[in-house]
Amino acid sequence: MTKKILILSVFVVASCGLAYELIAGALSSYLLGDSILQFSTIIGCYLFAMGVGAHFSKFVRDDDVLARFVDIELAVGLIGGVSAAALFLTFSWMAAPFRTLLYVLVFLVGALVGMEVPLVMRALNARQTEFNELVSRVLTFDYLGALAVSLLFPLVLAPYLGLVRTGFLFGMLNVGVALWTIVTFRHELANLGGRLLRASAVMCVLVFGFALADRMTYWGEHGLFGDEIVYSTTTPYQRLVITRWKDDLRLYINGNLQFSSRDEYRYHEALVHPALQALPWARRVLVLGGGDGLVLREILRYPNIEQVTLVDLDPAMTHAFTTRDELVKLNHGSFSDKRVRVINADAAIWLQHNEELFDAAIVDFPDPSSFALGKLYSVPFYGMVKRHLAANGLMVVQSTSPFFAPHAYWTVDATLREVGLRTWPYHAYVPSFGEWGFILASPQLDFKPPASYRLPMRYLNADTTREMFIFPPDMQRLPMEPNRLNTQSLVREFEQDWRRVIR
Repeated sequence: MTKKILILSVFVVASCGLAYELIAGALSSYLLGDSILQFSTIIGCYLFAMGVGAHFSKFVRDDDVLARFVDIELAVGLIGGVSAAALFLTFSWMAAPFRTLLYVLVFLVGALVGMEVPLVMRALNARQTEFNELVSRVLTFDYLGALAVSLLFPLVLAPYLGLVRTGFLFGMLNVGVALWTIVTFRHELANLGGRLLRASAVMCVLVFGFALADRMTYWGEHGLFGDEIVYSTTTPYQRLVITRWKDDLRLYINGNLQFSSRDEYRYHEALVHPALQALPWARRVLVLGGGDGLVLREILRYPNIEQVTLVDLDPAMTHAFTTRDELVKLNHGSFSDKRVRVINADAAIWLQHNEELFDAAIVDFPDPSSFALGKLYSVPFYGMVKRHLAANGLMVVQSTSPFFAPHAYWTVDATLREVGLRTWPYHAYVPSFGEWGFILASPQLDFKPPASYRLPMRYLNADTTREMFIFPPDMQRLPMEPNRLNTQSLVREFEQDWRRVIR
């Protein structure tokens, strides 16, 4: 019976160890961007630390194995359990030490986890387990635990519990293993009362943290964003937060501002109307991204539009902007219009398996701050959009800032031209973002900037439109290479550009 308990402990501790690694990687990619870099460095640090821990496990005396195993479980449960909350609050209130704390915590948890399996194997060996049985059982349950968490984390834990609460949950599981071991091997452990007291104290801390996880997330996000949080959720794809200050609603995705209701009309008028004004015959429009419905709001103002297909990955995004009163008011109830068809799917996959043709395509994705987003700005992706565009149709792409991120902006332009599209870059001043860039493209149309608009505008007129298509000397075209899928140079250019201007 004792052997089975030790083997089951391996399953639990393996699950917990991988969970802490995934939490650290996901949290750092949410807050710092560049998910491949974050996950790669965290996995490397964690595996190195496990090797260090495995090495130091040899210094534990044979008659002290179970006692040290209990101590390590308590330490892993406490440090790993509070790690997500500590990292999130640190980033929110004092961002400077975040990276240092991140890798210190990853190393500590990795080193402690690296000691766990060797100690369990020695405990089993002391109970006269055959070597081949010992290795096969321990490694089997170790890998099974890793498999269980790798499936549960993205599908259940992160979207429904959140990263902070998930950390506390797995901390409690580690402490549960410690308590289980104390009770099962009580006759072999000294100072039984003291160990039970310590385990109970750590468990109380973790239970308290689990109960207050939402409150801690609120404190952290309030420190990060500064304004009242009216809506927040973690989905399998991203963290969505909506804040309000007086009459200003703001949407943040993974901590990055997407719009402010005070000036978003400048962005969305510039994104939509130069293209649609030039296409009075347009009937069918494709929107990629734009799950807030603000692009839809502008498109649906044209009576000639008969159908708009919006493809957005995250159903939580479109649901929030369909059901919450303040958001529905902002997008004028655009999702309820009978002309709108909403598809929650990966845009690249949907384009690949769909044969429809559109008169215009509005591409409104978040900035290419990670490789997952960078693929949506690549040569293959724009090639697929082109196949769905009428020969005299127009597509327009939000393309980050030509002033703050010029290398990234002109890389987008080079990528569009690489697939055989003619391009017309332009820019507009949006107070929340500064100078922002867009690119119009067409297979064949000879586009000319509109001299007037059929619809009333708050920002656009003949003068502002003419100025949008003129680039001053400090925003001139740069010779850039296209963003290819296998290298994703755009993500690197984007990160380097913004690193030069953000303190």
